[in-house]
Amino acid sequence: MLDQILQSLKYFQTETVLVVSFCVIVLADLIFRKKSNVTSYLALISLVVATYYLGLQGSDGIKSIFFNMFAVDPFSLFFKAIIITASFFVLLFSLNSKELVSKTRGVGEYNALVIALTLGMVLMTGATNLLMMYLALELSSLTSYILAGYTKDAEDSSEASLKYIIYGALSSGIMLYGISILYGLTGSVDIYGIHQALMFQHLNTAALVVAGIFIVVGFGYKISAVPFHFWTPDVYEGSPITITALLSVASKAAGFAMLIRFTKVTFINPAIGNLDPGMWDIFKGIDWRFILAILSVLSMTIGNLVALSQKNLKRLLAYSSIAHAGYMLMGLVVLSNEGIAAVMIYFIVYLFMNLGAFYVVMLIADRIGSENIDDYRGMGFRSPLLGVAMTIFLLSLTGIPPTAGFIGKLYLFSSLISAKIFWLAIVGALNSVVSLYYYVRVLRNMFLRDPQANAQSLQISFIEVFILILLVLPTILLGLYFTPIVEFAQASVTMFGIQ
Repeated sequence: MLDQILQSLKYFQTETVLVVSFCVIVLADLIFRKKSNVTSYLALISLVVATYYLGLQGSDGIKSIFFNMFAVDPFSLFFKAIIITASFFVLLFSLNSKELVSKTRGVGEYNALVIALTLGMVLMTGATNLLMMYLALELSSLTSYILAGYTKDAEDSSEASLKYIIYGALSSGIMLYGISILYGLTGSVDIYGIHQALMFQHLNTAALVVAGIFIVVGFGYKISAVPFHFWTPDVYEGSPITITALLSVASKAAGFAMLIRFTKVTFINPAIGNLDPGMWDIFKGIDWRFILAILSVLSMTIGNLVALSQKNLKRLLAYSSIAHAGYMLMGLVVLSNEGIAAVMIYFIVYLFMNLGAFYVVMLIADRIGSENIDDYRGMGFRSPLLGVAMTIFLLSLTGIPPTAGFIGKLYLFSSLISAKIFWLAIVGALNSVVSLYYYVRVLRNMFLRDPQANAQSLQISFIEVFILILLVLPTILLGLYFTPIVEFAQASVTMFGIQ
């Protein structure tokens, strides 16, 4: 047993760096309490070191470690890169966030919690055991609850945290109950063992359906899919903007990584063709593809329609995030290598355009003290750089060429057309048209309405301009030259896990 653990640790270096970094940041906060930026720089350095070891993991091929509880494969490495990159940008945002810096509480605890949250999400990407999945989900959830209410003196911060805890506890309990039912039926919590039991044993179909639905509730809560989305608008609005940005990208990526692995390994019949609907046929008589398609349609439609009436920009982006979860679920409905690669491509572009939109919201909120869309009147004239950057991010979120968002949606729709699921592609396209309305409403306020009489120009620092450019350039360039990210995603999905 000891030899197996020591051997596994060789391929667990990225996660080990995050664990050690968490402990170091906690100690550094005790020692350098008056020097608040010390822990911020330590957190940033730890993510750079974790990325270095992530690159080394990529050269080791596919490994199953810790008694087949965790997989180190190209698929998990892809999502780890997304999560670590998102965490790095959020820590950069946090350095100049007045929402955090101006509070009496130090940021050392905040930085430690962000690293712990990153660790939980990284563990979610490679978990191949249902208990490991649950523990990783709980680690990321518990730290999210605290971070959501971090600025507790804000009016709606405590409310956001409390609602997050209540919904999270409920969905977590339902998921755990589903896992217990599945274990009772199959005698295994390893997803490959469960797959074998489903393939070759005659099990109670009704109990399997209940277990599958209960487990999907936990995943649906994590990715903010309808009807498990109720926590999202209130939590996004009440949390610090930096944490809202992290939850909207990294947390969603971790949830999708775990959902894709669980679904593809557990329920798909590998003997059936890649695009044949019969590949879902392990559950006789249950059309799981149609059920996921309905979740996708509901998430897209409800997210976009409710966003039309929002006046708070963070809340608008929350419903936008729900809609984007619906778009990404379209790739899961296909569940071929092409569909999964399309989801992964979408996550790369979503990383930059969504973080960029939240960063602009943070910069403006720090200066005018408001997130209300009506207060953005004339913002394009008061700060042309922020206005142009926000335009690029919102057009990309809509999926308008030549931005990167167009490429993401193009590959999602292409995978649906290849699988001959035309009706879902049409619904997705119509929803993209609806989303254009509320994104353009923000741009109208910024450029087509005059600023208030006493409004002044907004000044942003050199470092803030630099971070903004780091987000704007990929959003444009990946819309013009996207071959590298397509090849990266396709290479990451070709060798999926270990059996």
